[in-house]
Amino acid sequence: MSVLKRRSKRSQVYAFIDSQNLNLGVQKVGWKMDWRAFRAYLKDNYNVTKAFLFIGYMAGNEALYEHMHELGYLVALKPTVDVATATTDATKTDDEPKMTVKGNIDADLVLYAMKELPNYDRAIIVSGDGDFVSLIEYLAEKHKLAQVMTPNWQYSSLLKPWDKYIIRIDQLRSQLAYKDYHQKRRHAKRSGSPAR
Repeated sequence: MSVLKRRSKRSQVYAFIDSQNLNLGVQKVGWKMDWRAFRAYLKDNYNVTKAFLFIGYMAGNEALYEHMHELGYLVALKPTVDVATATTDATKTDDEPKMTVKGNIDADLVLYAMKELPNYDRAIIVSGDGDFVSLIEYLAEKHKLAQVMTPNWQYSSLLKPWDKYIIRIDQLRSQLAYKDYHQKRRHAKRSGSPAR
C-alpha cells in the first residue's frame, strides 16, 4: 500500500499529465500506454482523485478525447498550430519543410496546477520535461509534491535534484502496457495455439 494512502484516506491527490511527453516517451522504449490501466494505477497506488490530461486539440480526434474522459481523465485541450521543421532526410530533393502539429501544453499544465493548489494536498507531475522544473521546485517547497513520473530514463537533467520523487514509468511496463487482445487472438488462430 502506498505511503500516501496510509497517511489519509481523505487527502486530495491530483495528477497533472503531459500526455504527449508520456505517450511518446513510452513509445520510444517500445510499447503503448494502456490509459485505462494508468488511471487505475494512479487511483489505486496514490489515491489520485483528479487526473488532468493535457493534450493538443486536433479536429477529428473528438472520439479520443471523449474516450479519455470516460476513462476518468479531466481532459484539458490546447489549440495546436502547424509548425514547419527542417527535414534531415538526405534522400529528399525538394526544399519543402516538413509540417508538424504542435500543441504546447506546458503553460496550461503549470496554470492548472497553480489554480488548483488550494484544492489538493499533494500533486503528481507526469512528464520528463525540464520545462516543469520551476513548478516541481515550488510544489516541493510547499510540501505538495508527491511524485514526478517520467516516461523513461531519458528525462531532463534539470529534474535530477528531485530524483527522490522520480518514478520511471518504463519500469511499470508489465502493469501499464496496452495489450491488443484482438491481435493476439488472430495470431493464435493462424499459429494454431490457444490465445491467452
